[in-house]
Amino acid sequence: MFGALGNLPAMIKQMKELRGKMDQLQADLTAQRHVAEAGGGAVKATVDGRGALVDIRIDPEATKDVELLEDFIKAAVGLGASRAQEHMKNEMAKLSGGIDLGGLTNMLGMGDQGEQ
Repeated sequence: MFGALGNLPAMIKQMKELRGKMDQLQADLTAQRHVAEAGGGAVKATVDGRGALVDIRIDPEATKDVELLEDFIKAAVGLGASRAQEHMKNEMAKLSGGIDLGGLTNMLGMGDQGEQ
């Protein structure tokens, strides 16, 4: 008579467990660090597991050519964010058993990087 609703308590329990795992994953991602270099180490960018820039180091020699330095910065930050996003996708795949759960990357703060 109630079909799938008969499993409602079990489904609610599973959703709470998943939410707990998601919360832990979000905390883990925030604590992770991914370092990327550009210009042979002239620029080193460190991003957290969600792709947010947390540190940048610039070799003073790289400041002699501002346009090139700007390119190095963009490259290092972009590579770090890309590494973080790839790692996050792998962790999400583990959490979901390989099922594309769509929208969960947004919940983790890893949505469209261009809008940040």
